[in-house]
Amino acid sequence: MRADLTVIGLGHSGLPLAQAATAAGIRTVGHDPRPGTVGELNAGRPPADGSLSAAELRRLLACGFRATADPTQLGGARTAVICVDTPLRADGALDLGPVRDAAHTLAAVLRPRTTVVLESTVYPGSTEEFVRTVLEDGSGLRAGRDFHLAYAPSRLDPGSRAYGYANVPRVIGGLTPACTEAAAAFYGRFTEKVVRARGPREAETAQLLEVNYRQVNIALVNEMAVFCHDIGVDVWDVIRCAETKPFGFQAFRPGPGVGGHSVPVDPNHLSYPSRALGYPLRMVELARQVNTRMPRYVSQRAAALLNEHGKSARGARVLLLGVTYKADLADQEGSPAGEIATRLRDLGAQLSFHDPYVQRWSAGGRPVPRAEGLYEAAAEADLTVLLQHHRTYDLQGLAAKAQLLLDTRGASPTGAAHRL
Repeated sequence: MRADLTVIGLGHSGLPLAQAATAAGIRTVGHDPRPGTVGELNAGRPPADGSLSAAELRRLLACGFRATADPTQLGGARTAVICVDTPLRADGALDLGPVRDAAHTLAAVLRPRTTVVLESTVYPGSTEEFVRTVLEDGSGLRAGRDFHLAYAPSRLDPGSRAYGYANVPRVIGGLTPACTEAAAAFYGRFTEKVVRARGPREAETAQLLEVNYRQVNIALVNEMAVFCHDIGVDVWDVIRCAETKPFGFQAFRPGPGVGGHSVPVDPNHLSYPSRALGYPLRMVELARQVNTRMPRYVSQRAAALLNEHGKSARGARVLLLGVTYKADLADQEGSPAGEIATRLRDLGAQLSFHDPYVQRWSAGGRPVPRAEGLYEAAAEADLTVLLQHHRTYDLQGLAAKAQLLLDTRGASPTGAAHRL
């Protein structure tokens, strides 16, 4: 089957794009360099991160979608979208290696009049200075003349029942006005609204602003949670009151840390040293520091709670509830649960976990036993810590069974648990 669309990178953003495009009647092929991933998808086995359910994957395959690890199968599509992950390196910089590899793979089969769109998280300037160079050098074609090139930041809200591909506006920034219109025409086939940016740099920077906005505001409310606990104020009631203000305020909730694929990006860590700013974005830098301290704070609160009730963390039985980064999803990307488990284990605690979406889980390279009987495990544990509030959890029932319950999500009824 000759495809109209090639999706490169079949992860948390590539598969939903393939799903939306296929549902709109666009013949789609997906490429991933991992043969194991390709084989699992083509066999109808959904990804472990929950980006597609088994039923959704069956429908996708029934509509003709196929995954491949063979780069020679990518030629001929009218549109190619790069959706590979760009995780943070140890030094805090984005790893653009997967984007380079994807662009290099595409360049070998790139044909004239193809529309190429980058969706991966990158630095401002990456589409024009990095991806464009790889594509042109590998294909011999010129962006803006022989093929269209644009950036469209991913705006997924995984697991959301309110927001999907159709009703979330897509920002498009093309290398030329014609590139913008070509990309807009593609997304317009399955998106209700397309917002045209002045160019790829503006579109890239819009994503950077959106991601850092989330990080900074979560950091603010996390600091407020620590402050309110220290002065004996209920932070959850504070937020409930504050969010009644109809202007100038948007409610964020504290938690045990920040996870997910939308990593905070400091544009001082550019891949092009000659363009480095020479100074960090101080708000982003501080927000990262605040949010990365939360797992340690939760571990300290857990140990303090045990101590207040005459128990030491050493030898205490601690049950962790919910180890994914977001409620009602299986995706563990960036979840703070791993660090919290490691810290509690270092204090000598005996750990177990429960998560309806996770059957096996390790923290710090060591497996954590899974509790099969939730209420029995909560009754036996010296401390139960809610890290993620999945809808299946009956917190009132758990509070009645648990000897001690620390709720890091503020989801339990008032007075039923110790809340962050």
